[in-house]
Amino acid sequence: MRETLLFVAFFIVILIVVYLYRVIQGPTVFDRVLGLNGISTKSIILLVLIGTIYERVDMFIDISTGYALLNLVGSLAVAKYLEHRGSA
Repeated sequence: MRETLLFVAFFIVILIVVYLYRVIQGPTVFDRVLGLNGISTKSIILLVLIGTIYERVDMFIDISTGYALLNLVGSLAVAKYLEHRGSA
């Protein structure tokens, strides 16, 4: 079971690298924001998966919930900034 979870974790890391490429090469700011949101989502999944591997899911759920809240606030701040910038 542990080998399967490590394989899934490795696959998620590959997906994070793909999103990182989108953040670096994205032609627009919106592509970069979407890439960052994708990285954040995969990181949250990866944190829960690491908690499952080490049998400490309770601690990693708390960390991933905090990270999800930071991602939400950051996304809203960027969206508000871009909305304000577009009207000027």
